Amino acid sequence: MSQQKVDRYKQKKAERKKEVQKQKRKDFLWKFGLSVVAIALVGWIGYSGYSLYTSSQPRKTAEVDYGDINDYVNGLAKTDDAQ
Repeated sequence: MSQQKVDRYKQKKAERKKEVQKQKRKDFLWKFGLSVVAIALVGWIGYSGYSLYTSSQPRKTAEVDYGDINDYVNGLAKTDDAQ
């Protein structure tokens, strides 16, 4: 019985390195996944807040006076008719 215990201990000791590596890998993937989710959540909240802020701001508008252009085009049309 004692020799069996020693053999089991040696076998577990040999497998311990693999188990530690497996646990470290699982911990890393868990932390990485949580980090990705947290970054996505913060980005979504930031984008939503920015979108809400910009939608509440007054929009800048520009008015264009096409009067001079229309006069020019009409002047060209009149000179073509005269010829």
